[in-house]
Amino acid sequence: MTTVQAKLLLDAKAELAESPYWDAERQRLYWVDINNHQLHVFSPSDGKDETIQFDQFVSAVTMTASGNLLLAMHHGIHQWNPDNEELTLIANPEENKPENRFNEGKCDPEGRFWAGTMALNAEPGAASLYRMDTDHAVTKMLSDVTISNGLAWSTEKNTMYYADTPTQKVEAFDYEPTTGAISYRRTVIHIPEEQGAPDGMTIDEEGMLWIAQWGGARVGRWNPETGNCLQTIELPAAHVSSCVFGGANHDELYITTAREHLTAEQLKQQPHAGGLFWIKLNVKGAASNKFADQS
Repeated sequence: MTTVQAKLLLDAKAELAESPYWDAERQRLYWVDINNHQLHVFSPSDGKDETIQFDQFVSAVTMTASGNLLLAMHHGIHQWNPDNEELTLIANPEENKPENRFNEGKCDPEGRFWAGTMALNAEPGAASLYRMDTDHAVTKMLSDVTISNGLAWSTEKNTMYYADTPTQKVEAFDYEPTTGAISYRRTVIHIPEEQGAPDGMTIDEEGMLWIAQWGGARVGRWNPETGNCLQTIELPAAHVSSCVFGGANHDELYITTAREHLTAEQLKQQPHAGGLFWIKLNVKGAASNKFADQS
């Protein structure tokens, strides 16, 4: 197994950077700082990072086919128009659970938006995974979830990968592209606790999963067929939250990290925790899918 080091790209000192999304048309990276209620737009060409402030947790971002952004927030899934900065609620399936917030969210290859929740106190089993179709209809896909994370789809579009972080497992489902149905749930990867817990993930063109390992100061490249780790990217930050392929050739990995839950002593040892990191790879990865809205 090979080990390489990621480079610091932006010393953002985010409390909880998450949900990196690559805008291939404009060659820029969207990401969020959940705890500070912020959406960020980072331009690798000039190193500039724009901040958009909201009044609630913003946990995941994806683009829509119509040019707006879809945001999974504390109180539901919203559309945000970057031209007039208008925020519009689309759906709030957990309106009766104000102590829950959305967490990881991502679009499948057919343009549906999948997003999971978590309790603010991470109460076991208090959360769920939802699928929002292109007509904005929302379906609960999984319940008894603790910290919903890690969505990815195989290049053949027949498998979905998912992680409920505290379980230490990455699970696979048979995925039906036409309907968005999932079935045949099974564990394909188990990450040892000393290597961190599975957080956000993405997939490369060879079908290998790149998994942010929270608490493990690394991103691992894992083979879901064998359950083995093939490569490790080390970071100078323990809390690695997610990763996405980007760059002109989709062979660059952008990685988000966090400062939350680190002690003053740990932050002294990890001054760049909460930063945005980068590494160029010798394999290409999946593009960020857009929400196929009907507007």
